[in-house]
Amino acid sequence: MFDPDIAPSGTLLGLLQRGRGDGTLHALAAQRADALAALEQCVLRDPRLDWRVESRSLYYARLYSELEAGLDGIEQHLFHPDDLLDPDEHRCGLALSVLGHLAGYGRGDALRLLRRYAATGGTWEWALDELAVRDDEQGLRGLGPALLARFPETAEGDTELAAAVREAYEPRPWQLWAEDSRHPATAARVRKALEEVSFDRWQRQLRPTGPTPGWSVRAVLEWADEGLTQYPAAYRDQPAARCLAAVAGPEDLPELVAAAQDGPAAARAAALRHLADRQDPQALDLIEAAAASPVDLVVRAALESFERMRSSDAMDRARSWSEREDALGISAARMLACRGGDEDTGRVLAELRRLVQSDGADAEGLAVLIEGAGRLAIGRAAPVLRHVYRETSSSQLRGCAAQALAATDPGFAAGFAVECLWDCEETTRELAAHQAATGDVRVLAQLRRMAADPAEEAEVQTAVRGRLSSGEPAR
Repeated sequence: MFDPDIAPSGTLLGLLQRGRGDGTLHALAAQRADALAALEQCVLRDPRLDWRVESRSLYYARLYSELEAGLDGIEQHLFHPDDLLDPDEHRCGLALSVLGHLAGYGRGDALRLLRRYAATGGTWEWALDELAVRDDEQGLRGLGPALLARFPETAEGDTELAAAVREAYEPRPWQLWAEDSRHPATAARVRKALEEVSFDRWQRQLRPTGPTPGWSVRAVLEWADEGLTQYPAAYRDQPAARCLAAVAGPEDLPELVAAAQDGPAAARAAALRHLADRQDPQALDLIEAAAASPVDLVVRAALESFERMRSSDAMDRARSWSEREDALGISAARMLACRGGDEDTGRVLAELRRLVQSDGADAEGLAVLIEGAGRLAIGRAAPVLRHVYRETSSSQLRGCAAQALAATDPGFAAGFAVECLWDCEETTRELAAHQAATGDVRVLAQLRRMAADPAEEAEVQTAVRGRLSSGEPAR
């Protein structure tokens, strides 16, 4: 995964990179040139830890609108020679999404940039998807000939065109081009590609492909291990465990236990998953032994299997294992965070503190412990939750921390909840719409702006309008 260079959380750039509400508030109060420079750096060098699940585009687009920022920097970035030499969704995706939101706000320069990039840019598919939901029919129809020119009228070009149609996230442009009587050659090629895609889909449904194991426990275990001999390796322990659920009977238990004890890596992992899913009495002992294995695949299967167990015996083991400082101890603490009771708050809090202290505010597995602290309403966790909220580079993890603070910190409504109204994540803004104390004069003004914003998510607007119509007094 791409590892962005994140500035300290106390700086304007660091706040904007994290997508925090305070980033917007500080940018609006800062020198305009400084704010524009920081904003542009964020958009042109995507700061997200995982761009597939974290939101930033609407957050940055709103700030572009507030600052009345020009788009010269985005234009130079999109049409740099590197874009055609090495097209990269991560390099251009955020900028294209920001342009999409700006086009939705009525900025014609953003719409024209998207059209131009869709016609000539390297990551044109992303731009086309943005245009599919922003542009009018006339604008989209005008792009048809330029888009089709990307695919030469050869057998290879037709194959590439069919692949592009099949993989398109938004079908609207292709449907318009297939019906465009002003460009009959374009329409004919698109209709042919659409027919080919439909035929291919029908063929796949009739003749599903893919490796399938034999119909016995031994065959399934062997099939799981065969995957590791391929290049690249195919990790089949999870599908193999699902197959075992269909083929294994009581008479197969000795073979499954033997495989879970010391079988080959993938077979051992599959057997562990199957026995844990069946709540077999021997599963917990087998998991404890497997957690000490030097093979990562076996350890991962053991821990994941354990965390899915729901029995009282599994909870008892979790309470005893949570004192450990190895991977099994961390897994046990996560199980207690998910399903433990009041007697487990000390164990969950201890692991939360230890993990943040040792691995920082972006530690792997931190979200489960944070959610557990909120679920169990552990008031003593508020200081570490506030630290995670401020320092984490993940907007999703910050949202988890905000949810937990709402349940553990009496000062949340008048503090972080106000900032969260400007946060980049939809769920965090929705939480703030319910929680933010209206004693702060900025709150009602922002709630009204959110209610009127056509780009705001429906769930957020529902919460905002419910709050505005409740007549709730200031807190």
